[in-house]
Amino acid sequence: MNIALEKTDSLNAVVSITVEKSDYEQKVEEALRKQRRNAQIRGFRPGMAPMGMIKKLYGKAILFEELNHIVSHKLMDYIKEEKLDILGDPLPRETGIDDLIGKDTFTFSFDLGLSPEFDPVFTKKHKIPYYVITPDDKMREGFLENHRRRHGEFRVDETVEPESMIRGTVLALGETMEPAENGIHVHDASLLISMISDDSAKALFLGKAAGDEVVFDIRKTLNRDSEIASFLKMKKDEVAGIDGLFLFTIESISSFMPAAMNTSFFKKVYGGVDEISEADFMERVDEEIRQNLLMESDYRFGIDAISFAVEKIEFDLPAEFLKRWLLSVNKNITSEQLEKEFDGFRKDMKWQLIRNKIARTNELKVTEEELIREAMTVTRNQFNQYGLFYATDEQIESYAREILKKEDEARRIADRILDTKVTDFIRSNVKLDEKKVTTEEFNKLFQ
Repeated sequence: MNIALEKTDSLNAVVSITVEKSDYEQKVEEALRKQRRNAQIRGFRPGMAPMGMIKKLYGKAILFEELNHIVSHKLMDYIKEEKLDILGDPLPRETGIDDLIGKDTFTFSFDLGLSPEFDPVFTKKHKIPYYVITPDDKMREGFLENHRRRHGEFRVDETVEPESMIRGTVLALGETMEPAENGIHVHDASLLISMISDDSAKALFLGKAAGDEVVFDIRKTLNRDSEIASFLKMKKDEVAGIDGLFLFTIESISSFMPAAMNTSFFKKVYGGVDEISEADFMERVDEEIRQNLLMESDYRFGIDAISFAVEKIEFDLPAEFLKRWLLSVNKNITSEQLEKEFDGFRKDMKWQLIRNKIARTNELKVTEEELIREAMTVTRNQFNQYGLFYATDEQIESYAREILKKEDEARRIADRILDTKVTDFIRSNVKLDEKKVTTEEFNKLFQ
């Protein structure tokens, strides 16, 4: 077997692999004998068909399969041995079964896209903007309200108020205002009054007490199928045809109350056993805001650092090869779509190459501990979005470890960590051009 590399330019190459009969003959014979043992051919007992017939029926396909196996493994071994830094995957030049007829020696060729050579250097002469966000009263109120709701609780109400949650039994009514025969009957149904957008429908419930009954139009009271499905404890696709009047028998009334501003609440938020004054508490809230704003500023810096690196560090990519490769691995994309989206892909590819080069040169690596910690952060944020503020660290970690078992998720989280490590490296080597902005001005940067 012979293998040769020909560089057509600094970014493209062709690998040619020549396979002699001695390289594949034994494996093909073994595959043919196995095929003979298993072949079911009319007129012959299993394993007794003539080898000539087996070769005629299956020889070409078996030869092609064995050649493909030999060549693909040899190609990968060669790339590793020669330490070729390639982009994408090798693209084979077409060789079909018909090309194998009457030959003993075969040559297979593959196009390679080569990674460019470049040197990512950053100095204090380079300036990247760093936005310092100025906190305001609205932000402080939002943080305080979030803490109060996280540590709030439900209280029992005597009558239904605009923010009440009512629970009870729901029955579908017929034309005579009696329970419909074989109609919907739901126990322990719950309804949040604030979800009712129609004022006349809401007025039917307001002021009612436990034990009272309310007749209501379900479509006037709840607008969306998803809301009706949740209310009636059904699937969304089961409620499309449901309408008319229902009877709600109220069994309990409660409302959610944000935590009161007192020492007990202050301790729940920030821990500790010592007395803490409201002034001290608000000072800690302000510090929490500053830390969160710092995270926002760092996040924006990461975006700007990546853009700066991609624009500053100039090198070419094997564009035509990459387009062919992208079309080969993305069957649902057309050439026209690829042309429109290629510039975005090119920028992403450039950043990956820059990031990986900086990481290798400076030995920046992602540890298992960092993976778990980042996965826990992602998990906790997801839980918070659904109001699950009370999940324990053990529960969060267990869920995070399940996320990391998914290869795509683990790779995405690892990439995020490595991005941060590299942008932190860039930050330590450039000059920060600090700019003070309001929250509104900062948000406009993302538009």
